Parts: sequence; C-alpha cells; structure tokens
Amino acid sequence: MSNHTTVTEFILVGFRNHPGLQCLLFMVFLVIYTITVFGNLGMILLIKTDPRLHTPMYFFLSNLSLVDFCYSSVIAPNMLVNFWVQNPVISFHGCATQFFFFGCFAGIEGFLLAVMAYDRYVAICKPLLYTVTMSPHLNVLLVLATYLAGFLNAAIHTGFTFQLSFCHSNVINHFFCDTPPLLKLSCSDTRVNEVVIFAFASFNELSCLLIILISYLYILVAILRIHSAQGRHKAFSTCASHWMVVTIFFGTILFMYLRPSSSYSMDQDKVVSVFYTVVIPMLNPLIYSLRNKEVKASLGKIFKTTSFYFCI
Repeated sequence: MSNHTTVTEFILVGFRNHPGLQCLLFMVFLVIYTITVFGNLGMILLIKTDPRLHTPMYFFLSNLSLVDFCYSSVIAPNMLVNFWVQNPVISFHGCATQFFFFGCFAGIEGFLLAVMAYDRYVAICKPLLYTVTMSPHLNVLLVLATYLAGFLNAAIHTGFTFQLSFCHSNVINHFFCDTPPLLKLSCSDTRVNEVVIFAFASFNELSCLLIILISYLYILVAILRIHSAQGRHKAFSTCASHWMVVTIFFGTILFMYLRPSSSYSMDQDKVVSVFYTVVIPMLNPLIYSLRNKEVKASLGKIFKTTSFYFCI
C-alpha cells in the first residue's frame, strides 16, 4: 500500500455533471483563454517596445503577465480539450507535472505581487532614492528570487502529494490536478501531508500578505502627508491597479487552501478554481491597461499608428 504506482492514470471529471452546458462552457472558457493569451502577451510586447515603460514597475508587470500566461496555459488548454474527448484521462506523471507547474506559477505570482508592493513603497515613500534603490540589478535579483521560491514551493507540495498511495478510485472530481481532490483520493494517511501543505501555504501566502500590508501601511501614511488633493490622487492611482489584483488573487487563494479539509465541497471549489485559474489571468492585464495612464497612452499611440498605416 505504500507504492503509489498502483494508479497509473486519473480521470478528470471536469464539468461533465452539467452535460447540457458543455458547449456553452467550452465557448466561454475559449473566449476567456483567448483574451488571456492576447492580453498578457500583448502587455509584455507593449512594455518591451515602449521606452516610456522601461521602469522597474513595468519590468515587474511584464513578468506578472508572463506568469499569468503560463499558469493559465497549464490548465486551460487541457480543460478545453477534455470538453470533447470521450474519456478525459491524464497520466500519473502528467498529473504530477501539471500539479507542479501550476503550483510553481501560482506561487511566483504571489511573490511577484509582494515585490511589486515593495516597489510601490519605494516609489511613493522614497521617491528621491527610487532609481538608486530599485536598480536594474536588484530588479533582476528580486524576480529571480520569486521564480526560485515558486519552484521550491511547488517541488515541496508535489513531493508530499505524489508520494501518497492512490490505490482506490482514480476519478478526480475536478478539471485539473489540484491538492484537495488528490488528497481525497489517497488511501494513505494524509494528516501529515495536510499539516505540511497547510503550513507551507500559510507561511508563503501570509508572508507575502504581510509584506504587502506593511508596504501599503507606509504608503498610506505617506499619501496622507501630501497636502494637495491632486498629489494624493496621483499617488493613490499608481497603487490602485496593484491593490485590486492583490485583493482578487489572495482572496481566492486564501479561501481555497487555508481551510480545514472537512469544509471542502468539490462542486463549489470547482467554481472558485475557475476564477483563479482562468478568470484572474485574464483580468490582470485588463485591470492594468484600463486603470493605468501610461499603459493607456502607449495603447493609444499604437492604435493611432496602426490606423494611420491602414489609411495609407
């Protein structure tokens, strides 16, 4: 019973308990994933080509867009294919690979949002030292640290999850290989795994949240010291997009994973999982493009140039 190779593949139930909605759900998720791909890759290309966006803030934003594209692509294509296949099977190693890369990119996103909060803290609280403090060398090191932390976090989660024995049912009541449904399938004692996974998830998420909250506490104090209403509005506007992304991302992650296992409901959690695996990666570039003056100005310049060439 200690050998997990008794199960060689898993069946992903997905949304097959709603057969009448299969076609509609496929079209909705296809549109969302298409917007996600073009939105995030477009954001990366925009930041790369516009010299006005070659700042630390947009360097971190381009990496956030890359991570959003990657972690959505780990889930969405396979989910879309499974709408049309008769037997939506994923191999044991394929499940472990999907589990690892999703955990890796989701972890990187959390760490990146903490780094971006620190960047906003330096920009608003120490504006005269901003270019010196947030040097290109430090920016690269911070991004590399987030990728390394995400990799280690995913490796630990994957190791603890897939060393379990899966010798009963191989049917996963989910649309991808996630922690709660896999723990439910295991015929091993999962109490140690649940404690370890909960501890690491708590430490990672809460440490990122602590950095973000402390940064924004200092930012709020600095903004309240600004005498002009226009100055306060400008300072708030530079943080609004990031704060919206932080609230949406960490709110759903905390709801999903920092709960006792007895409170999990697979059908309910599938809906929440759709939000943070498919919808959030689409929302992030839209939030930053619609609420950011520099991004809107760059997009406007591109549209004017494109229109000019079409007219010619």
